[in-house]
Amino acid sequence: MSVDEKQLDQLKQTLQADDYRMDVDVRGDSADVAIVAGPDACEECLVPKPLMQSMLGPVLGIDPASIRLVYPTDGPGADVTTS
Repeated sequence: MSVDEKQLDQLKQTLQADDYRMDVDVRGDSADVAIVAGPDACEECLVPKPLMQSMLGPVLGIDPASIRLVYPTDGPGADVTTS
């Protein structure tokens, strides 16, 4: 499968509305995704990581379990969650 660029852009726009930016790096069968908060971002507005991974899997064309996801609340040096 390949990345559904249209759906990815829609997801990025949805996050932007809450002052978040999503950086995505897909490499083969895995991906690194970082969600970065802007100054006006609402911490409670993000869905739990497992839900975000399940939403991203079909969009990125990979197994949600192979998405390494970092949230703004993880802070520097935080462990990256894969589930």
